[in-house]
Amino acid sequence: MTDSTLPTSFVVTLSCPDRPGIVHAVAGALLEAGCNIADSQQYGSPSTGNFFMRVEATTSSTQAELSSALAPVAEAFGMKWQINPVGQKVRTLILCSKDAHCLNDLLFQQRTGTLPIEVPAIVSNHRDLEGLAEFYGIPFHYIPVTPDTKAEAEAKLLALIHEHGIELTVLARYMQVLSNDLCTELNGRAINIHHSFLPSFKGAKPYHQAHARGVKIIGATAHYVTADLDEGPIIEQEVIRVDHARTAEQFVQMGRDVEGRTLTQAVQWHAEHRVLLDGTRTVVFN
Repeated sequence: MTDSTLPTSFVVTLSCPDRPGIVHAVAGALLEAGCNIADSQQYGSPSTGNFFMRVEATTSSTQAELSSALAPVAEAFGMKWQINPVGQKVRTLILCSKDAHCLNDLLFQQRTGTLPIEVPAIVSNHRDLEGLAEFYGIPFHYIPVTPDTKAEAEAKLLALIHEHGIELTVLARYMQVLSNDLCTELNGRAINIHHSFLPSFKGAKPYHQAHARGVKIIGATAHYVTADLDEGPIIEQEVIRVDHARTAEQFVQMGRDVEGRTLTQAVQWHAEHRVLLDGTRTVVFN
């Protein structure tokens, strides 16, 4: 068997209006392409009437041949669908400001091979984390943002995204609100970490808001970026317990590890093509 005919693993993700016969049709098309299904997960949403499916399969067919086999099924059922090689690294741009913990978690997990992303650039509106980017050997781009230069800064950011073929943008405690136009451009391809268990305590200083309300748990939420601030579809959340003796500053300190883990997990699931959008919600195949 030559290298060109060795089995390759692909992940197929799809969504469409739910109706009988979808799984049968997809499995038949994969069989036609010579696939062996290694894993298959599906979900029918009772609230939206949409069907979601994620399949990992090995085949000696090329990606183009696999696409040709699936295309008639996708057309017949009105599917949104993708095919990606399993393990292929997602080209990711990371945005940050002054806090290092989320950026460091992402870069460390990427370097160890746990996180299937490739980071060709880091962008920040401050220079504080330039040394961390240098430590990991990743180009650092300082793009300051003021109310007067916001449009210009976002134009530079978008130029970097196009230049580097960026597939995913991650806001790793990037303390800037993206414009509506940029949010639309990055729809479904930008993940933010909010240091609160959404939908509670949106906006600035959520730990201080939580402390003022005397909460017993704090947490972090990783979600897709939308034009509605902190309202995007949620991918992952984690919480920890606190009590009345903790100060707001201690909330902040305790929350850092949670933020890093939550963001990294969300990025991993996205990069492994486990997250599918269902309107304002997500379907996450673990």
